[in-house]
Amino acid sequence: MSTVQGASPRQIVVVGNGMVGARFAEEVARLDPKGERVHVSVVGTEPHAAYNRVLLSGIVAGDYSADQIRLPVPDTPGVTVRTGVTATALDTERRTVALDDGSHLAYDELVLATGARAAFPPITGATAPDGAPGEGVTALRDLADCHRLLALARPGAPVVVLGGGVLGLEAARGLVGRGARVSVVESSPWIMRRQIDQPAARILADRYSALGVAVHSWRVASRWIPGTGLEMDDGRILPGDALVVTAGVRGNTELAADAGIEVEHGILVDDALSTSDARVHAIGDCAQHPGGGAGLVQPGWEQAGVLARRLTGAAPNALYTGARPLTRLKAEGIELTAFGRVHEADDAEGLETVTISDPYGGRYAKLSVCEEKVVGAVLLGFPEAAATLSQLFDTGAPVPADRLALLQGLPTAAPEGQGAVAEAPVCRCNAVTRTDIEQAWLDGARTREAIAETTRATTGCGGCVRDVNALLSGMGAQAPAPVA
Repeated sequence: MSTVQGASPRQIVVVGNGMVGARFAEEVARLDPKGERVHVSVVGTEPHAAYNRVLLSGIVAGDYSADQIRLPVPDTPGVTVRTGVTATALDTERRTVALDDGSHLAYDELVLATGARAAFPPITGATAPDGAPGEGVTALRDLADCHRLLALARPGAPVVVLGGGVLGLEAARGLVGRGARVSVVESSPWIMRRQIDQPAARILADRYSALGVAVHSWRVASRWIPGTGLEMDDGRILPGDALVVTAGVRGNTELAADAGIEVEHGILVDDALSTSDARVHAIGDCAQHPGGGAGLVQPGWEQAGVLARRLTGAAPNALYTGARPLTRLKAEGIELTAFGRVHEADDAEGLETVTISDPYGGRYAKLSVCEEKVVGAVLLGFPEAAATLSQLFDTGAPVPADRLALLQGLPTAAPEGQGAVAEAPVCRCNAVTRTDIEQAWLDGARTREAIAETTRATTGCGGCVRDVNALLSGMGAQAPAPVA
């Protein structure tokens, strides 16, 4: 697509320099490297460059440093990034954004990527009168939270994690690895209530108990006592020098709402990722799409890619149609993958289930099949099956007849008459396939870091690190020996 001679680039302002806002800018830079079609101005409140906040629990665990989770900043004439600046108001009639340094940015198109903030439950002592975290309390949403937590969680000290979802469990595993004595409190009947079924949760809780993490499900906290611990609704007090709140998030919608843009839990968007104002768009955790996706990196990055193609004119009809979420728990020594329909009764109409439960071995697998396709699975301690089943889930390919062998990671014959199916990604966050990784290897990328730089694989949620390392190991073993 050519640019009209003499025409100035259209101005796009992005509010939010988090994972999704930064990915949008990166995608625009890739599609319009000379900045001939559009110029993107990104503004972010945090004083430093964008980073992968999904890997914050990895900093807690000591697996990453802050520098290692930084995201690339486009080095092109069409992108400008301003950090340490906050958008305070939108004027949708004049199409301007007011910033807290007194300046204004004019836009032709506005992208809201304002993300979400930690939700603090109404527990006495958890928050100060001004709404900030109370004494000894922290969330785990940004680098500042990480530094605060690591200062509070000294080796041997007791720490309470409030929230038994993915983030809470990853934080707990990282903290116990650093020598803290950790308790997890979850108000639902079982941990990871949204992603896994109760039998899997029991075995997972036992795995955590063996690591030294005390799991308290179906318990409600009533009061945080600084220097003492967390008081439960039954009067018990869990000792704690620090309280880590991982009890959900709330979309940052205030900027849009104050400008008269329609919001509910998030900023309402359609398949074009447009809001009730056609010149204003929303992506990532602040956006509310009928097909879901908030709270997950892969859908947010998909939205960024779709909107970049639309606004640069590379694909003006590109649409985002919803998410197919897959959860991987990133905790050292624990392999857990879950996706799709896992909470329906085993005898639900049209649903076929196969379950393996091995409490002694700390393993559990549940496969749900409907109309000969994988529609859901919970896989704890079955990494080979997880790779195969997630591929079947992504591609919609027919399931092999031997379901049990499939769960056990054994070779299975493809169904008769099955045609070629699309190659499933190894890295779902960045849609990187095995073929992409093999080509990068042939082009000289021989380490995970080099593969990440070339393909972006492993730079999302980090759940594919094991699979990419295994591919690299296999390709290295198959390489011909050098000629003497």
